[in-house]
Amino acid sequence: MTDDFSTPDTTTATATESAKPATAGTRKSSAKPARSRSREFALQALYQHIVGRNEAADIDVFTRDLSGFHKADSAHYDALLYGCIEQAKALDALIAPKLDRNFAEISPVEHAIMWIGVYEMQHCLDVPWRVVLNECIELAKDFGGTDGHKYVNAVLGGLAPELRSTEVQADRQSGRAK
Repeated sequence: MTDDFSTPDTTTATATESAKPATAGTRKSSAKPARSRSREFALQALYQHIVGRNEAADIDVFTRDLSGFHKADSAHYDALLYGCIEQAKALDALIAPKLDRNFAEISPVEHAIMWIGVYEMQHCLDVPWRVVLNECIELAKDFGGTDGHKYVNAVLGGLAPELRSTEVQADRQSGRAK
């Protein structure tokens, strides 16, 4: 597992918040959409909260001062940071049944990514569930352990039919999802 939160050089291309799969391969960090950047900064902030038990306001001040934050969607970052921290117990209650181990054995990076995914599926209905899932998998690939993305995929993929049942069902019927 890597806890290095420096900005990675590449990520899957998602030019817009759409459910269309990326076809352009990878993009340089400078070409990332603002919402993707906001998720990265939220992940860093949530990691600080989980590991250091730092207060949200203190983390927020620190994070906003990081290089590149001005390119992030600050409203989405705010929603993720404050929403995940305020709803941590409720998010964990949804995640726990999908885990094959207890939270103490889950990487704090993957834990924070799962918070982001569940929070977005519940509260950011303008973001398609498949985009939420893909973005969280990419975060896990960039910042998590070697196979952390597979675990994040399994947990969030298992929760999607519960949290976005109509949308998932429509995608299954159209052949866009399993």
